[in-house]
Amino acid sequence: MDMTSRMSSHFDDAIDTFKASGQMLAEPLAAAVDQLFAALANNNKILACGNGGSAADAQHFIAELVGRFERDRLPLAGIALNTDTSILTAVANDYGYDHIFERQVMALGQPGDILVAISTSGNSPNVLRSIEAAHDREMTVIALSGKGGGTFNDVLAETDIHLCVPHDRTMRIQEVHIVLLHALCDGIDALLLGDSL
Repeated sequence: MDMTSRMSSHFDDAIDTFKASGQMLAEPLAAAVDQLFAALANNNKILACGNGGSAADAQHFIAELVGRFERDRLPLAGIALNTDTSILTAVANDYGYDHIFERQVMALGQPGDILVAISTSGNSPNVLRSIEAAHDREMTVIALSGKGGGTFNDVLAETDIHLCVPHDRTMRIQEVHIVLLHALCDGIDALLLGDSL
């Protein structure tokens, strides 16, 4: 095994995936920025959730909103639903793990809020239930997935936005997801503060 070639192939595959994603997702990504900005401008909030690496991405995204991205600005309203261990363990213990995000959306979500739902496969039961709860609360969903979108394709509404990375490997999907989330932050800041490019 030539380990150097193996390592080099990761960069080639990532570059190809980024290019394909840019061609497919730039338009819906711009629409997602508009929806997020409109929600925040109307004093609504952003909820985000995911499992594993997607949980880290949800937390990272909300940190960029509440803290800052690249420029100083007022904090923006966002909550990562995978960060409160007391809620997560209580709901998982009492109702089952599939309900950990759903119940928080039911408790915290309001009409006009946005749920950012992240699942590399689009099949995570607890994320799917959060989407259904968001719809019940008259919220829009911005879904990040890959692998063809999975069950996300069946539960998302026409008014939702699906950012599905055109790849089947989890690592490539997660790499693009962080770019998508950073692009959302940049777009929000551009609308709030003006284009700095």
